[in-house]
Order: sequence, then C-alpha cells, then structure tokens
Amino acid sequence: MSTVLTATDRSTIATAREVLSLFKLRIGTLITITALVGYAVTPVATGGGISSFGLLVLALATLTASAGAGAFNQYYERFDDRLMLRTRSRAFVSGALPAHRGWLAVIVAMELTAFSACWTWVNLSAAIFVMLGAFFYAVVYTVWLKRRSWTNIVIGGLSGSFAVLAGAAAADPALGPMPWIFALILFLWTPPHFWSLAIAGREDYASAGVPMLPVVVGNARAAKAVLYSTWALVLASLLPVLFGAGALYMLGAAVSGGYFLYRASQLAAKQTRATAIGSFLASLVQLSVVLAAACLDVALR
Repeated sequence: MSTVLTATDRSTIATAREVLSLFKLRIGTLITITALVGYAVTPVATGGGISSFGLLVLALATLTASAGAGAFNQYYERFDDRLMLRTRSRAFVSGALPAHRGWLAVIVAMELTAFSACWTWVNLSAAIFVMLGAFFYAVVYTVWLKRRSWTNIVIGGLSGSFAVLAGAAAADPALGPMPWIFALILFLWTPPHFWSLAIAGREDYASAGVPMLPVVVGNARAAKAVLYSTWALVLASLLPVLFGAGALYMLGAAVSGGYFLYRASQLAAKQTRATAIGSFLASLVQLSVVLAAACLDVALR
C-alpha cells in the first residue's frame, strides 16, 4: 500500500532537512570519530577510563558541540555565503530558514549541554577539550581568521586536534605521547585537505574576498604547499610506530600516505579541478585509513 505525502508533510520534511543541514553533521561525525579514536589509542589510567554510557556521552557531547559550532558558522557567515556559488543555497542565505537571534540561544544551549554532560559523565578535562574544539571552529576560524588571513584553516584546524585530546582525556587526563601525536596528525591533515578543495574552488573564494591560500599566492604555489604539508602529514602519521603501534597500523599509514602523496604530486605538477579534487578525496582516504588502522591495531593487540 503506497503512502501519499501531503503538501504539509513535504514541507515538514523539507524544513527538517534544512535544519539538519545547519549543523554540518558530516563534519561533526568525523570530529566525533576522531574523539573516539583518541580514546581508543590512549592507555586507560589505573582506576580511570569510562563506562560504555560515558563513551556514548563523550560521542554525543562532541557531536553536539561540533553541530552547534557548525550552525554558528552558517549564521555568522550568512551574508558572505550569498557571494559564493558553493554556499548560496544554504538555508539562512536562501531564506528557507529565518536567521533570527533565537538560533544563537539554541547554539549556546547546545554548547552548554555538551559541556555539562561531558563534565558530569566523563571528566572536566575532556569537557574542556570538547569546548576548545567548538571555540576554535566557531570563533577563531569563523570570526577571527577566515576573512583576515590565509592561516585561517591552519589555526582553525586545531578543532579536530582538540577532539582527539578530548577522547584521550576520557581515558587518562594526564595525556601520554600517543594522543599528542594523533592531535598533530589531525592538525597537519587539515591544510592539505582544505587547500586542495580551495584550489578547485579558487574563483569562488576570490569572488567572495576570502583569503584562502590559493587566492593569496596562486594555485601553483598553493599546490606546492599542499605537497609539502602532505609530506609532513605522512611523516607524522608514522610516528605512532615509535610508541607502540604495530605492523597493521604502519601498513595502513604507509599505504594511505603514499596514495595521498601521489595525488598531491599530480596536483603540484598540474593544477586542474580534476587533480585538486583527486588530492582532496585522497586526503579523506588517508585519514580514514589511519584512524581505522589505529583502532584495529589496538583491538588486535
């Protein structure tokens, strides 16, 4: 028996989709995964660690804080977003959702809920790192740096690093070397990942006056920066082997890193939309494999 949606049903579904799109859940999911990986790679302190419920709270708090920061990003940038082809269909730009100040109250409530839940059921250190991740994306990147400096994505990219440290602090607030290494990996991953995409959309950023690296120095020099930063990322991704990571992790990091370097080399040799998107997608493969290999390596040891 078929179900026929009424106009009201379709409108409700469309509105729900627009609301969900505000929270940038794909980015939030990645941030949440990095927090869980941070927990997985950190040896649990004597008498420390958290229950399965605590781990769920950590994941939901990280996702909620990231979602709130994503919504603030869209609220704050709603006037600039109309200048870019990639963002002009966002809900606050298109008028699908009214950009009233009530959204700010919702965002603040989300951040306070994430912080208090993480503090209550995990620990204060983890809660602080969760909030630092949201702060760096919403304030440092969105408000302070995005329209002022090409370093916007470099410094703003620390939001992912703080997620790793939040997960690690849930296992051991003292933080040994492994979580700091994975925080470094996330920090070094963000520039080549985002600059590859920025090369593909350079004209879009230029028309909006956003000083992404390709706009400031040109595609050729930005592509070289992608290659050099990818080398730094790949070398950093091998450091966990020095602190106990096994052969499975080393294999995953080496193969995925080699693939990213190959794509970044193609981009450095020839700057086209195809090579830029190829490098961007390779960055996603590299990070996914490194995170998965880290978890599997711990599980199988």
